Amino acid sequence: MPQKQTFSYKDLFSRPHLVSLVTALIMLGTAYIAAHFAYIYAAEYSVRPTTRYVGDLFLDNLPIVDLNFLIIETALIAFVSSIAYMLYHPRSILFSLKALALFVAIRAIFISLTHLGVYPGQLYPGDGFFDSIYVFLNLQSGFFFSGHTGLPFLAAMIFWDHRLARSAFLVLTAVFAVSMLLVRAHYSIDVFAAPFMAYGIFGLTRYLFPRDYALSGAQFVEPSDIPKPE
Repeated sequence: MPQKQTFSYKDLFSRPHLVSLVTALIMLGTAYIAAHFAYIYAAEYSVRPTTRYVGDLFLDNLPIVDLNFLIIETALIAFVSSIAYMLYHPRSILFSLKALALFVAIRAIFISLTHLGVYPGQLYPGDGFFDSIYVFLNLQSGFFFSGHTGLPFLAAMIFWDHRLARSAFLVLTAVFAVSMLLVRAHYSIDVFAAPFMAYGIFGLTRYLFPRDYALSGAQFVEPSDIPKPE
C-alpha cells in the first residue's frame, strides 16, 4: 500500500530538499534540450538518400490501422494526468523528475546513434490542435527506443505500490505498444526493448539518487526479492 502522505510542498521547498529539486529541474531541462537537437538530427538523417528502411517480422505481417487518436490525444492526456498524479504525491516528485530526465537523455543518445528509414505506410499526425502539439513536442521523432511504450512502464515502476495507478500505467504500456506497431511509427525492436530500457533507467536512477527513492516511498519488487519455493 502507498505510504501515508506526510510530506507536503512546504517540505519539498525546504532547504534539505530544495537543492535536489533544483538539480532535478536542471537535469530535466538539459535533457529536453539535448533531446530536441537529437530529434532534429534523427529527422534530418531519416530523409537522406543513403537511409533505408529494413524488414521487420511484425510490420511485414500486421495490418496498418489508424490509431493516431491513441498515440496522440490519448498519449497527451495520459502525460498530463501522470504529471497531475505525481504532483498529488509530492514525496515522489524528486525521484520522478530525475527518472524522467535520465529517460529523455538516454533516449536522445540512442536515437542519435543508428538511423533507419521510415517503414512504408507509416501514418503521420493530422492537422488538428492536439496533432500540432504532438508535432511541436517532437513526440514521433526517432526510433529506438519507443518513448510511448517506455514512459508508462517507467511510471508503473515508480508508483508500483499504488495498485490502481500501476495497473493503469501497465495497460497504457500495452496499448501504446500495439498502437505504435499498427501505425508503423516504430519498428518492433523499438517497442519490445522499451520496457527493458525503462527498467534499466529506473534502476540507474535508484542507484544514483537513493535518498530521493527512499523519500518517494516506492516499493518496487525486484525479482531477487520474490521468495523462492522451498
